[in-house]
Amino acid sequence: MAHSLAAIKSLRRTTLALGFLATITPNFAQSPPPSPDRPWHSFEEHQIITESRRSALPPLSIESDRVYSLAELIGLAEAHNPETRAAWESASAQADALGVARSELFPTLATIALAGVDRHESALDSRFYRQTAPAFQVSLELNYTIFDFGARRGRINAESARLLTSNFDFNDVHRQLIYDVSQAYYRLLNAAGQEEAAGASLVNAQAVQQAAEERLRNGLATLPDVLEARGATAQAQYDLQVVLGTEQIARGDLATTLGASAATRIRVQPLSEVPTPESVADSIEQAMTRALEQRPDLQARVAGIRLAQAERQQAKADFYPSMRVSASPAAQSIYILQQDLPWGHTAGLNGSVALSLNWTVFDGGARRNRLAQTEAHIKEAEARASTARDQIDDQVWTAYSNLNTAFRQREAAAALVAAATQSYSAALESYNEGVRNLLDVTNAQKVLAQARSTDILARTQVLAAFADLAFRTGGVIQANARRNGS
Repeated sequence: MAHSLAAIKSLRRTTLALGFLATITPNFAQSPPPSPDRPWHSFEEHQIITESRRSALPPLSIESDRVYSLAELIGLAEAHNPETRAAWESASAQADALGVARSELFPTLATIALAGVDRHESALDSRFYRQTAPAFQVSLELNYTIFDFGARRGRINAESARLLTSNFDFNDVHRQLIYDVSQAYYRLLNAAGQEEAAGASLVNAQAVQQAAEERLRNGLATLPDVLEARGATAQAQYDLQVVLGTEQIARGDLATTLGASAATRIRVQPLSEVPTPESVADSIEQAMTRALEQRPDLQARVAGIRLAQAERQQAKADFYPSMRVSASPAAQSIYILQQDLPWGHTAGLNGSVALSLNWTVFDGGARRNRLAQTEAHIKEAEARASTARDQIDDQVWTAYSNLNTAFRQREAAAALVAAATQSYSAALESYNEGVRNLLDVTNAQKVLAQARSTDILARTQVLAAFADLAFRTGGVIQANARRNGS
């Protein structure tokens, strides 16, 4: 009976152990998909989905009845787009890394408290005596590097350069975000303007169709003329639907750039209310100079030169000795109890002070090679900065040329709209009077529709080209700083 009870208890323990292992196994092991013919799903997938929902930023609140300007949209994007937060957190982490490097200039102080009991048997003659010795100790450990010939300063300079790079990268994220919002905004303005132009073209096509049908009823036109007019109206309706789809996509792109859902409805100013520049104030030389002074990506490249120089400073310090001082004062309290003898006790202040000099005499050329490596990194960083300057010059030149071209295209498009409007009006009037045929009217209507679309595109291209020039020169960062009062 006793053996059976023991066997039952053993079986229960085994069952519990197997159940525990079955519970924790999914947490410590992942299995591949069982076969290649179907997707892989697991409990962890649902956990990841739940964690993704928890980590999502709060939704951006957009007032549905408010008309937003570009400056307001840029402010919303800078406050809610996750890219700016990620860059800001990265710069904050690098600032903490600089604080860690600076802490090396100060001594480190640690407190250690120990307590223990030592118990053993000591042999004396033919007897053993038990000894019990409780001990208590509190000690301080002080360590300080007296000199290291610039090694610590080199590490501080390196982290300072990395912080500068992070800050410039943070500014560049804002520069890119302002540009992305501006371009999405102008694409939406273009799409909305194209919708208006397509609607006007549909009205014109319907007017031509109505005139053709009226003339057919009066016996002054043929059925092919009416069919041609109906085809032109159908084409105008098709073009309008294409533009409406493009506008919906542009609205989703703008909302996503702000950090909101693509389904968010955002009202913006119509193109007619947006002020457009008539000319560029700066010369190309002035624009290039400002770009070299303001571009944060170039500033980050120059900060990379500082980083390489700080690494060289550390490499040079490795050729020299470093000296450290260590002090360890300790307060001790020890008791002892020996068998057949009374308690004993002692207490006092102990410790040690030491100076250590560390100098690597030979390392097989490692220090020399590290120094040569840092010299190469400096030259590499300088070359990358020079390459960035050349690329910025080319980008500014291209953006400046595109802006001037956009100005000229806008003037030509305005003239084209005026001429096409007059041509369409004259053709329709002549058709109603029986002087011209329907083909002339439909051709004039198509030319007018294309001219309207070109005019809207030319006007928005001026705004987009102006924003591109500000992006290439880094002016969007300065202008935004002035708007924020910094």
